[in-house]
Amino acid sequence: MPNNRFNPLPKGLTTIVHILDKIYETGRKYAADFKEIMPIVFDTHLPKWNYRAIPQE
Repeated sequence: MPNNRFNPLPKGLTTIVHILDKIYETGRKYAADFKEIMPIVFDTHLPKWNYRAIPQE
């Protein structure tokens, strides 16, 4: 279960952070048809870190 942290900011802004305790395995392989079913769309701002897998209907 994630830890919840509440941090009030000035001017009435609020952030809520969910910290995951799970350890994720690196180097996992994906299914052969994954890129066809879920194309990867890279963001224009910091595309190395900002990308999405878009499910096809």
